[in-house]
Amino acid sequence: MSADSEYASPAVRQLREDLALALRAAAHHGLSEGVCNHFSVLLPGAQDRYLINPRGLHWSEIGPDDIVLIDVHGEVLAGRHRVEPTALFIHGAVHRLTGHAVVLHCHMPYATALTLTVDRALDPTASQNAMRYMNRIAIDAEYNGLALDDAEGERIARAMAGKDVAFLANHGVIVAGGTIAHTYDDLYYLERACLHQVIAQSTGRPLVPVNAQLAAHVAAQIQGEREQSDLFFEALRRMLPAPPR
Repeated sequence: MSADSEYASPAVRQLREDLALALRAAAHHGLSEGVCNHFSVLLPGAQDRYLINPRGLHWSEIGPDDIVLIDVHGEVLAGRHRVEPTALFIHGAVHRLTGHAVVLHCHMPYATALTLTVDRALDPTASQNAMRYMNRIAIDAEYNGLALDDAEGERIARAMAGKDVAFLANHGVIVAGGTIAHTYDDLYYLERACLHQVIAQSTGRPLVPVNAQLAAHVAAQIQGEREQSDLFFEALRRMLPAPPR
């Protein structure tokens, strides 16, 4: 099958629609930054080809036909746009080295604010929203400049160390997963949890965390029933239709 035929196939068309929706939702929720950052998803059954948003478009204006198909070497296989270089190095490495099908990277404000602190990340015992990330968070504690080569992308991927959420020091976050709907849900609630922590810390009063065992129990409860994530994504589909072209 040619790359253009694969791009137009029903399964890949659905992935393009879902990825574009996740990008529009992130813009709607205030998680985007200019025309920077990227969301990507592997093609079904493939480890060497993935879909990603293009360079130069605001996330709020992206539709399924704007999504680009590339290979792990950064070559554009199908689509009408270019791809920004740092996206190739970060997303290609994370897909290749972690095996995650979906990789969402952004500089959402409250999560990024916590990457600037001495702890570098969210406290997963602080709030109910935070507890869903218990034992899921990796911290890349050393900022190392822009990801403009394979080595930096691979360093970030290795820092994830089997986790599906990464706080990148002085930079932003990566949330990875198996489906676009579930991974976007994790991204959204991660920012909500970080927002709550930043607001609570801004009071200057001590936080009162729960014990780690209870936090792990809550994480298992949430991860064990993801229908709410699918319902949320379908609600977003109704709210945020693809823009006309």
